[in-house]
Amino acid sequence: MLAFFLGITLVLTGPAADTTHQQMRNRMVQEQIAARGVTNPAVLRAMRTVRRHHFVPGAPPELAYSDRPLPIGHGQTISQPFIVAYMTQLAEPDPEDRALEVGTGSGYQAAVLAEVVDSVYTIEIVPELAQTARQRLTRMGYDNVRVRTGDGYRGWPDRAPFDLIIVTAAPDQIPPPLIEQLADGGRMVIPVGPEGELQQLTLITKTDGEITRERITPVRFVPFRRN
Repeated sequence: MLAFFLGITLVLTGPAADTTHQQMRNRMVQEQIAARGVTNPAVLRAMRTVRRHHFVPGAPPELAYSDRPLPIGHGQTISQPFIVAYMTQLAEPDPEDRALEVGTGSGYQAAVLAEVVDSVYTIEIVPELAQTARQRLTRMGYDNVRVRTGDGYRGWPDRAPFDLIIVTAAPDQIPPPLIEQLADGGRMVIPVGPEGELQQLTLITKTDGEITRERITPVRFVPFRRN
């Protein structure tokens, strides 16, 4: 991190930088997330823990911890911190859960999930993003995350069922394979709607084989890509 004093640029490294970044995360959680209604203690703890600036290559920490989506290359973005926390809370994660994420991106949402569930399976259609995210998550010690390059529409059938599914790109319609791979009692959080328009963040629940859909709030996500 850079600090500026009387025209001299100082580079903060080691414990000083770690302390500064932790202060940024604490402020992010307090001002952007908890203040807007996210109350799940495990989710708030995860948002304070995951080093978001490592998932936004080239962006200074001040920007990484701001309340906005940011580009990560290949026409994709990392969602704003509030949306990541809000979607995670809607999924009602449990420490024993198996989670599926569709749309790995830089790996940030997968890292947040890895802090609150037992295992995370995440799919990214852009090979370069999948490879970079895999390397980043391994380097950061998230050994309970598995990354696959592929079409997320099909889900990850050989690892199903999933207790929760989070989709970070917007399809026009909810992919039927994802509904099939949702465990009984499970929850899926997904933005749904056409490209270029506001979509609806939607909560899907499966109870005794019955599916219910609840519109939560308007959102804007990148479009769901397919091979």
